Amino acid sequence: MKRHALLRAAAAGSLVIGVAVATISTAGASPRHEQRQALFAETDSTSGNTVISYLRASDGTISYFDTYSTYGLGAVASGATADPLASQSGLALIDGGRELVATNPGSNSISVFSVDGPRLRFLAQMASGGSFPVSVSSYGDLVAVLNAGGTGAVAEFRWNDQRLTALPTQIRSLGLANTTPPDYLHGAGQVGYTPDGTHLIVTTKHSTDSYEVFSVSWQGVLGATPVTTVADSPVPFSFNFDSAGNVVATEALNSVVSAYHVNANGTLTSLGSVSDGAHALCWISSANGYFFGDNAGSGSVSSFTEGAGGVPVLVNATAGTAHAGTTDSSVSPDGNFLYVESGGAGTIDVYHIGTGATLTPVETLFNLPVASEGIVAS
Repeated sequence: MKRHALLRAAAAGSLVIGVAVATISTAGASPRHEQRQALFAETDSTSGNTVISYLRASDGTISYFDTYSTYGLGAVASGATADPLASQSGLALIDGGRELVATNPGSNSISVFSVDGPRLRFLAQMASGGSFPVSVSSYGDLVAVLNAGGTGAVAEFRWNDQRLTALPTQIRSLGLANTTPPDYLHGAGQVGYTPDGTHLIVTTKHSTDSYEVFSVSWQGVLGATPVTTVADSPVPFSFNFDSAGNVVATEALNSVVSAYHVNANGTLTSLGSVSDGAHALCWISSANGYFFGDNAGSGSVSSFTEGAGGVPVLVNATAGTAHAGTTDSSVSPDGNFLYVESGGAGTIDVYHIGTGATLTPVETLFNLPVASEGIVAS
């Protein structure tokens, strides 16, 4: 598929372990849940991975809808507590939100579902192209899966004719020195295509403290080896993109947000960094020109914006107070609500996003399995 065709097809889009699945009844659900918007969360259960589906109302509130088996197994990264995947985007919407891809690190596979509002229909499970898959990204008809186990690997797939097909020649090793399951601090953290689809970026966390950037041809062919840029601060974990296509990334050791310009040759040019002064800033979401970072060690959410030249600026070190072991998050497609998952407490906190990146608590949903990770709103 040519580059201009890909652009037309731009797709969507970073304790005691329990395995019980939420059992809230859908009977008598409030009439306010009339819309077909949804929220999906992955349980990562080692005895059988599942995706929990919630209805999203226009006021941001959510109510349990159903639980769907991935027919694969979850797993826990070595040393992890609240964040079994130790990654961002372990659950991802593709094809304009019409399908959902879930990672199954315990069975080295991914599962694909069709999406109809909050309803999921299982389509297929397939090998992930490596061990311990933890992150998914898409661009046009291309889907990339990050495998964090062992040396680490990126594998590409193609969505075509309602099927996800592996591209065996498009598997690239990251050359990391790790185990399977990977050590949570050293395994790769996220994979993501740049907004123009010309590069694929991977964070390596403390393995190399760098960003690995693969070129992507107009046919979707990955470069043979990545271009490496050392992070401004240790443990680059997750990232998002600003309106100019710059990378806005979390660097967890010092709870830093750094921004980088992506050059045509795959190198990254630093635009600046700022710390929120919290602990373990690992996950990041964006909405309306602002960025929201989840601090796993502080149970809080920080807000950021950008100054001249894309320099990150701290807005509020504690824009929101969540729960223990704050992990992954997702913003509603309209940019009005932030959903924050706390794997340490088994909760989802809902915030209304206001002017100036203010976060107003809407509700807290309990009963999510402890040590779950992976969340996405449709």
